[in-house]
Amino acid sequence: MSAVSMESTTYLELSQDAGVAHKFYEVTVDGQVVTVRYGRIGAAGQTQTSTFPTVEKARAAAAKKVGEKVRKGYAPAVPGQRPPRAVTRRQVTSAPSTARAVAPVLWRFRTGSSAFGIHVDDERCWVGNQAGDVYTLDHDGGVLARFSLPDGVKCLVADEFWIYAGCDDGRVYDLSSKLPFAAYDIAADVDIFWLDIHEGVLNVADRAGRLTVIDHEDEHQWSRRGQGEHAWMVRADDRAVYHGHQRGVTAYAPDGGGELWHTPTRGGVLFGWQEDTAVYAGTAHRVVQRLSKDDGTIEATYACDSAVYSCATSPGGRFVFAGDAASSVYCFDRDGTRLWKLGTGGGSALSMQYRDERLYLVTTDGSLVCVDASEAAVTQAQQGTVPVARDVKLAAALPTYAPAAAAAAVPTVVNAPAGSIVVECVQEAGRMRVHVVSEGYEQSWNVQFPRAIRQPGARFVVDGLHAAAGGFYRVRGDIRRLL
Repeated sequence: MSAVSMESTTYLELSQDAGVAHKFYEVTVDGQVVTVRYGRIGAAGQTQTSTFPTVEKARAAAAKKVGEKVRKGYAPAVPGQRPPRAVTRRQVTSAPSTARAVAPVLWRFRTGSSAFGIHVDDERCWVGNQAGDVYTLDHDGGVLARFSLPDGVKCLVADEFWIYAGCDDGRVYDLSSKLPFAAYDIAADVDIFWLDIHEGVLNVADRAGRLTVIDHEDEHQWSRRGQGEHAWMVRADDRAVYHGHQRGVTAYAPDGGGELWHTPTRGGVLFGWQEDTAVYAGTAHRVVQRLSKDDGTIEATYACDSAVYSCATSPGGRFVFAGDAASSVYCFDRDGTRLWKLGTGGGSALSMQYRDERLYLVTTDGSLVCVDASEAAVTQAQQGTVPVARDVKLAAALPTYAPAAAAAAVPTVVNAPAGSIVVECVQEAGRMRVHVVSEGYEQSWNVQFPRAIRQPGARFVVDGLHAAAGGFYRVRGDIRRLL
């Protein structure tokens, strides 16, 4: 007697033309085994497999999963009929440097894929690449940990203590604890170019030249279509959101109240930086331009020899740095005088940051590079003397962290440890909110929390919370489910 296949598959999609959803959910039952696959439409997604004692229990579990998704708006679909989310990666070329000398590179870490994301703080250096890997290193180049995200990293942004990674899957992941989680979902029709977060408010610049603003609870606030397409720059502070595109830089009121000023730049904007009183725009026409935040006046121009892919400043804008399409890095004084130009020794800098006389670059060859930018080291480099750059190697047992796909994947505790804080998921006006239930907190405030693990009535323990501007809390420390 031939065996009869008991395998069945249910495929669902949730996609809204003007909403944030653009994802699929697939459940396959094969005997006692249930396999769930989910993710962004058009991507391979993530897979979870569970085995049940009987075929009947496997089918019941699968039916429950499907029912939960249908109640959330998912509907049966045919794989491949709906196009995947639009993803544009910057098309860059990197010619050899024309500089006579090479920068004094202290160490170099090769991530294995082209990298745009960089952030450097007091304790760590962060680098994110197009393979979805984010690595943290100490300032001496020791690799500390790896975050494995579902899709390529567009950029890394910091908002006070918190570090976020914007990814090609349309999500922005909070990497501030061991459990990375999706803090924001961006609408499927937004082809993301760059991101910034200020006091929990997410600002998104896209291919069409639009600016989209989303609050800490992942709710759309306002959007504007800019005066030019290909918006590679967005920066924000208390006074404005600064949006750079093909036709220059435009400042908008943070509340969406309208345009404050617009300034054409010398060439389309390819990168942006900000200090307290000015924003800096790197352009395709080989310059960085400093614009006043008050009225958009161009205060200084820093001339390079090729298209500018990235720029940064030392504190207060005393020195201005730039990386071009010809694998060179520059330093200028505040008024625009070029102080030096050196080769990177390994591709063009797609993003950069200066800290404590060191210039950190992420390059077209996927490396995080630490350059000694002190006056003494640069002088020696110009004379042909540079240190031997150390190639950083991965540790044999590197801690690796990935986003939790469901509440069941989160570590559990029976009792809340001393000093921890308990939060609870509640349904309010059709949305799942997370409120603090421990004493001593404003219980009407929401907590920015992983969407994937929210379930009605579920309680979680966190190591700490921080009250942020705008009436919400952010998680500090690990998340565990309270049984």
